Order: sequence, then structure tokens, then C-alpha cells
Amino acid sequence: MTTTAPETARHASPLLRRHGAVAGAGPDAGVAWHYGDPTAEQRALARGGAVVDQSHLGVVTVTGPDRLTWLHSITSQDLTALAPRTSTELLVLSPQGHVEHVAGVVDDGVTTWLLTETPVELAAWLNRMKFMLRVEIVDATDDWAAIGEPVDAEGTADEPVTWRDPWPTVAPGGTRYGPAADEHPGADRDWRLVLVPRADLAAEIAAREATGWRLAGTWASEALRVEAWRPRASHEADHRTIPHELDWLRSAVHMNKGCYRGQETVARVHNLGRPPRRLVMLHLDGSGHLIPVAGAEVREVVDGEPGRVVGHVTTVARHHEIGPVALAVVKRSVPEDALLVVDGDADVVAASQEVVVPGEGVTGDRPAARGPLTRGLGQHPML
Repeated sequence: MTTTAPETARHASPLLRRHGAVAGAGPDAGVAWHYGDPTAEQRALARGGAVVDQSHLGVVTVTGPDRLTWLHSITSQDLTALAPRTSTELLVLSPQGHVEHVAGVVDDGVTTWLLTETPVELAAWLNRMKFMLRVEIVDATDDWAAIGEPVDAEGTADEPVTWRDPWPTVAPGGTRYGPAADEHPGADRDWRLVLVPRADLAAEIAAREATGWRLAGTWASEALRVEAWRPRASHEADHRTIPHELDWLRSAVHMNKGCYRGQETVARVHNLGRPPRRLVMLHLDGSGHLIPVAGAEVREVVDGEPGRVVGHVTTVARHHEIGPVALAVVKRSVPEDALLVVDGDADVVAASQEVVVPGEGVTGDRPAARGPLTRGLGQHPML
């Protein structure tokens, strides 16, 4: 299994036919990167006056009386008492605790809706896991499309199914490596996804434009996501990722629920500290007018020269206020004040790091050590 979204679009949005539209690529193929003025689009989104086509995201539905208790038993989140129209997030982990799938979750009282970048793979895995339980799983991506809105509100009973991004709130049962929610950069990012019939996508967008909102592309939404330190499965996660490295324990993992696949690793790394890698935000030197691309190697500067590779860039964006920025995953051992550079096409780009997951890798609620640790116990067993 993989957290990587398809590189080719399953559906090409009708909004790509808009004048000035520039198509997205990679995991964002199928929707517009921007519509001709990305800076203005981003400013409109930041002030709460824009709508973003997110119809490239997948939708999986789960129905049946056992749906919530079953999903609770096989994923990282406590869903047994999930109230209708209350948004949360879950992870599907490997037996070794590596992130395989990520989904936003909301239940309407009859159906549990999962918003994910890997709908085909997630639906297939869920179908293999249902056994004799009273659940039905459907990849509903062909029928439903998501629209992104800068609104901090759950959907009401009179609205379409709506998932409000819980980031950066620490969910009940969760914990955090980064700052408290009210001190977190993500506290200023309002974001929700509204599900509409795919055939009505263009009309739903037009209705929002009629109220004065601007249509924005993923250039805008991704820049604000980077500013908020918000991890995305297709970008920040790879086959080795454990949730601690991306501060995903705050929104997607319940630390006190019953057993689920990968729980042993989640508990061990939380109790002993020191996840092998950590997420950082990089402020990039934009004076050369060229910025690196996702996947570029990050190097630590030693004695004024680029040294060893210590990580990789996962997302790059141009922010309308703070300039070129990126998210990157680096080794835990990299000092928090280390000077870094990122490999570019022709030269290296200087980068200063903003700490997302602290180097010591310890949450505030980690159990106190009972005595000296045996050598090597702070290491992830599979890395």
C-alpha cells in the first residue's frame, strides 16, 4: 500500500476550461494550479473570499450499522461515539506503524464519508477487512466532488456533507509535538471541504462566485497549507513515515483507544521519544528567482560548505507574504539551529528552518522514564 496519489487525473475538472486556467500536476492533476493570477487568488483565499476546486480528491463511503465500530477497530482514531456532522481524521497504519492511508472523516448519521487521496486502494483494503460485519464500502469518487472553502464551521443538517479540517486542534485522546493549537501557525487557516454531486461541480462553484468569492487554484491552497505546517499524505508521507514525524498525533491518532494495526509502534515511539525524522518548514532564499522542487535533497551546512544529505523537500510553495517556503522531512539529529541548503537545478538554495516537530521528539504528556534506557531503545525498531 502507498500514501501516494495517482500522477494522472481520474477526472478532469470542467473548470480547467476557464480562461487562464493552468492545470495542476502530480497529485493535483485534474484541477487548476491557478487561473492566471495566483498571487491575487491566494490573497483572496487568505482573507476568506475564495473557493478552490478540490474535485481531484477521492471519496469513499461506508454504510451499515457496524460502520463506526468497525472503522474504530482497524484505524488510529476513536470513532465509536462520533456524532453526526462532526469532522475528524484517521490513519491506516502498517503492522510496523508506517502511514499507508489518510482520510478525513465525517458521518451523516447513515453513511461515513472518507475523503482521501487514495480512494481505490483504501476501498480495496477496507473490503478485504470487513469479514462478516454489516458494512458496505463504495469508492464514490465518480459521483462526488469536493469544493474547498476558507470557513471554520462544521456542516449543518441543511448543508451538503462537509468535512471541517481539524488541524491544528489536538483531538480528544491526541497529543502534540508542536505548539498548542492557539499558538500554532495553522490556527489562522480556516478550511473545509464540501461534497457536491460531481455533475453539479461547475454550478456550485459559480454560485459561490456569485456571492463575490474568487475562484482560486491549488497554488493558493497549498501555500496556505505549508504556512500552517499541515501535512498531506501524497506529499509529506513516504513508505517509512510514522505519524509522530509529522505531528499527526494531534489530529489523527487516539492514544488511549483499543488495539489497532500499528498501535505498538505508535505507543513505543511516544513513550520513548525520538521519532527518527521530523517535519520542518523552510524559508527559502528567493533572490535567485528559482526555487527547488519537491524531492530535492536538503543538506546541512558544515564549515560554510554543503555537507551530508539530511532530508528531502516534500512541498514547495510561493506564499504571497512570506515568499518561497517549503515543508521538508529531515533527520531528527539535525540541530534545530543548523544552517541548511536545498539542492536546485543549477545551484543550492539557502534555507532557514522553522521547527515543527522539536528535535528531542518528546510530547508534553510522555510518561516519565523509570530509569536509564537500554542502548538503542529510543530507536524505531524498523528504521
